Amino acid sequence: MAPPPPPPMAPPPPMPPGPPPPPNMNGGPPSLIQTEQLRQAIRKCVPQPSNPLKSFNWSKLPECKVQGTIWTDLDDSRLYKQLDLQEVDRLFSAYQKNGIMSVEGSIEDLRLMGTMGRRHKIISVIDSRRAQNCTILLSKLKLANDEITRAIMTMDSRDQFPVDMVEQMLKFTPSPEERALLDEHADEIDHLARADRFLFELSKITHYEQRLRTLHYKKKFTIWLNELRPKILAVLEASKEVQRSKRLKRMLELILAFGNYMNRGQRGNAVGFKLNSLTRIADTKSSCNKNMTLLHFMADTCENKFRECLFLEADLPHVKDAAKVNMKE
Repeated sequence: MAPPPPPPMAPPPPMPPGPPPPPNMNGGPPSLIQTEQLRQAIRKCVPQPSNPLKSFNWSKLPECKVQGTIWTDLDDSRLYKQLDLQEVDRLFSAYQKNGIMSVEGSIEDLRLMGTMGRRHKIISVIDSRRAQNCTILLSKLKLANDEITRAIMTMDSRDQFPVDMVEQMLKFTPSPEERALLDEHADEIDHLARADRFLFELSKITHYEQRLRTLHYKKKFTIWLNELRPKILAVLEASKEVQRSKRLKRMLELILAFGNYMNRGQRGNAVGFKLNSLTRIADTKSSCNKNMTLLHFMADTCENKFRECLFLEADLPHVKDAAKVNMKE
């Protein structure tokens, strides 16, 4: 008789779960979980003050906007051991000496006119002040009307117009009203005043204003180029200096550390801040020393513990000139 079949084998135990996928393998933005983990990590690294502190009125950057910026290279949490946090607690307490909460905060003109000189039969139909200014311009040019017309038509190939004269001539573009008045006296051109005759002849040049503006641009181009070249160079060099400066990174790291320590709730736990926040550091004042601000305290801290930050200007020799450049120009 055959032996009975063996009992069925028990199913194998379930495999242990694999390791979690490494963050950002595809180089995409951090997930909500990773962002929250980062926020928690930052929160854990910031010591808690012994009493509520005044706020540093900065513009906090969200975590999603710091990728590829200087903030990803900074770690403010490593500075707390070197900072005198007890002094921060004392100087910037949110309570005054009497125990009352401080509310002082870190808060964020043609007129048309016809005249006729009866004695000399001189006709003038344009505004008297405008005619006077135009006559002064013509006396400076020292050119006959036909010479001025020829120079405009040839883009001043003989270089007869100084740049400032071209700018002044642009102010004497005949208006439609002036054209109409002058055309009424086309048969009396020999009796027109000097300025009136000049404007009459200009009005007969096709695209006078466009030609003159083009001539002005031609004459100003080299001047503009020579003015812009040193400004562009200053901005480029300053940008390189800002990127290379280790002292600047340390200074930003120090400010970030103070801000995260002093701010609470949604204002704290920042991974970076907008640079316009730097102008508001002095707005946070000490509650026990009216002559002391957060800026003073940071300067003292640099003097005593981060002396390399005192020589920051040596790292940024072109920044002062670059700061004078108006980028809208």
